[in-house]
Amino acid sequence: MINILITEDLSPESFSLLHADDLHIDNRRVSRAELLNIIGDYDALIIRWVTRVDEELLSRAKRLRVIGRAGSSLDNVDLNAATRRGVMVTTTPLINSIASAEYTLGLLLAVARNIPQAHGAVQKGEWRSRRKYIGVELQGKTLGLIGFGRIGRQVAERAAAFGMNVIAYDPYVDEADVTLVDLDELLQRSDFISLHTPLNDETKNLIGADEIARMKNGVRIVNTARGGLMDEAALAAAVRSGKVAALAVDTFTHEPPESSPLIDLPNGITTPHLGASTVEALQAVSTQIVQQTLDALRGTDYRNVINLPFIEGAEFRALRPQLILAEKIGSLQRQLAATPLKRIEIEVRGLSGLIKPLTVALLKGVLGGGVNYINAPLVARERGIAITQAKGLPLADYPNLISCRAEWDDGSRLIAGTLFANEEARIVQMDGIHIDALPHGVVLVMTNDDVPGVIGRVGTLLGANKINIAEWRLGRTQQGGQAISFINLDNDVPQDVLNELKGLMGIANARVVRL
Repeated sequence: MINILITEDLSPESFSLLHADDLHIDNRRVSRAELLNIIGDYDALIIRWVTRVDEELLSRAKRLRVIGRAGSSLDNVDLNAATRRGVMVTTTPLINSIASAEYTLGLLLAVARNIPQAHGAVQKGEWRSRRKYIGVELQGKTLGLIGFGRIGRQVAERAAAFGMNVIAYDPYVDEADVTLVDLDELLQRSDFISLHTPLNDETKNLIGADEIARMKNGVRIVNTARGGLMDEAALAAAVRSGKVAALAVDTFTHEPPESSPLIDLPNGITTPHLGASTVEALQAVSTQIVQQTLDALRGTDYRNVINLPFIEGAEFRALRPQLILAEKIGSLQRQLAATPLKRIEIEVRGLSGLIKPLTVALLKGVLGGGVNYINAPLVARERGIAITQAKGLPLADYPNLISCRAEWDDGSRLIAGTLFANEEARIVQMDGIHIDALPHGVVLVMTNDDVPGVIGRVGTLLGANKINIAEWRLGRTQQGGQAISFINLDNDVPQDVLNELKGLMGIANARVVRL
């Protein structure tokens, strides 16, 4: 049974996806203390912006495999801590863009025309005071966008329809359909400034007293991104002095903003983090985060998993057979090595652009239980396993090939595999011996002298112990040389039977692996 905890509001439509015999759903608001107490029972946690997922919580989440964050921000999720523990974190980065962009335009109009203040005056019966609320037009004004990602681009498109001249500052964008400028030029030229950048160490307090001093007198500012982007005290002082003619903020440094200096400013508009709050956005975000969480839990897809160390998305289904093959090669290397692996070399032929995901999958197999695609590279580094990309290994001639040479204290082994018909995994080489073996289930891997009688003796011993042979694939260096057998079995081999098998004449080594 898969246990999923949902601690914040989702749309009713999304719950239709959660009706399955293998799912148990708890949908309830819980206190921090209660969440810490119960989180150990759940495989997935679906949240929005209120629930805080930090090291303390993750340390108690022994079963947790997926965190589904309905939205694009990760301000309330410790991504590094989740990655260390192999917990996937999935978000919905595209869904809220339209809602947030439209809300930004609404606030631009509000600060341009003093709409909330005029509304308040009418509510108080102050009709004759309407001249004090005369505003300015958007037409012909310069809008400076700080951040030009998905939402910034949507805002630019809509602002252009109002006849605004749009410029943007974003150090991570090289090309755009608006004029890109540096921050200083944006501050000096803009009549309106709107923030659309994530909050991190580089952007914290991006707009402070110095930046405000370089702005035009009478500039109007809108922030629907993150409160920590602005020095609230400096901004409040600028509004009171008239340097900033009007301000609209939907996000605050601390939420709820009980002591924010931005509250109750005469020319300030404050809203309770409503940028993405539309019926359409809630429904789309809820449905998508539920589906993504289920897909990640079941291993069928990994869309928008932020801490997946390779490109994910719609291509995963097509890539999955190759990932499984790489993982099996890694697992085979681990189980056949005499001591822990110290070095991994991987070479990929005919699978252009897949070296990184295949390396991650191979590492997952090498590292074994408790490790997944999320934390495999980190765990490998912590265990001191050197990982390199090889070229020119002595390999079998196949158009598509995944190969791995593994080294341990006193030995090494080369294993290569391919896919038949693009989906059936095969091991086609072990060291210098070509083979055609099926890497699944219980396998007896045996090296022996290529002499008469070995196969008969092994088969007789296994049969006497009621161990059925499903497949026997064999390769050899040359007639009378060394041979490798890859024997798929229907049941496991007890240790005493394995010991007896190793003592048979002609057997050099034998080991049981489980793939």
